[in-house]
Amino acid sequence: MSAGQSFLAIVNPAAGGGRSRKMLGPALERLRAGGIQIELAETHAPGDASNLARAAYRRGQRDFIAVGGDGTSFEIVNGLYPEASAKEIPTLAFLPLGTGNSFLRDFSHRGVEHAIESILARRRQTCDVLRLRHREGIIHYINLLSMGFTADVATLRARRFHDWGQLGYIISIFLGLARLERRPFPVRLNGETDFDRRRSLFLTFNNSKFTGGTMMIAPHAEVNSGLIEYVRWGPIGRLGLVRNLPRLYDGTHIRHPLAERKAVPLAEFDLAGPVDVMVDGEVLTLHCEKLSVLPRALNVVA
Repeated sequence: MSAGQSFLAIVNPAAGGGRSRKMLGPALERLRAGGIQIELAETHAPGDASNLARAAYRRGQRDFIAVGGDGTSFEIVNGLYPEASAKEIPTLAFLPLGTGNSFLRDFSHRGVEHAIESILARRRQTCDVLRLRHREGIIHYINLLSMGFTADVATLRARRFHDWGQLGYIISIFLGLARLERRPFPVRLNGETDFDRRRSLFLTFNNSKFTGGTMMIAPHAEVNSGLIEYVRWGPIGRLGLVRNLPRLYDGTHIRHPLAERKAVPLAEFDLAGPVDVMVDGEVLTLHCEKLSVLPRALNVVA
């Protein structure tokens, strides 16, 4: 990154229950004192960050800061792609002033402080972008996509307990345990002959290691490997899940007899219809068809 580089900071003022707006001023002061040029653009509704990023990229802007949580960076990525995949590679930095940024945890647990230091030091590295084709279109992401229990919990929290903070997340986990569904999500990895139709607790398709802030769902994931880190947990029961929940936080769950992982360039789906998925912290209902990788299509500041 050049010394005269100018970033467009796309700010979600509602992130973290308004915490984003309160913490932004001091963070910007430190960055500007370090010689970083920053222009601000604020979002007011869902989808705004995508529209702002897309319009800025088309007028020549290449350097962006996501100010908020995982949802803000997800929207920015979906404003940049697919257009950016065929042109000059953009750079995305982060000021995680929302409820969390799971992607950044791959690089440091120090959150905002690490993010500011990385921007000031002009550090960056390449990052893959994962592309999901679904029945209604295409989305892109840099963290993970999950189906099954993990998506069910995220859906409950988003739709019923969004304003309950950490308590809402805990309630959603217990409701998810009460309803525990272990169902097939037919998937075929890397052009295999048959779809895997076994019942599963969850499937995740990862670019980075963490989700939910501190849950190490994919301990072997690397953000610029050119591969999708696939993690499956089979039809474990309620008692087994409760006993093994702590292992989701240190990555040892993949050693469980019902767990498996693979690094693959392609995943295809044969779903009967749309399912709830969690993508980079956002809850969507999609009829997924094909997942692939745009290798090293993004520079991230971390």
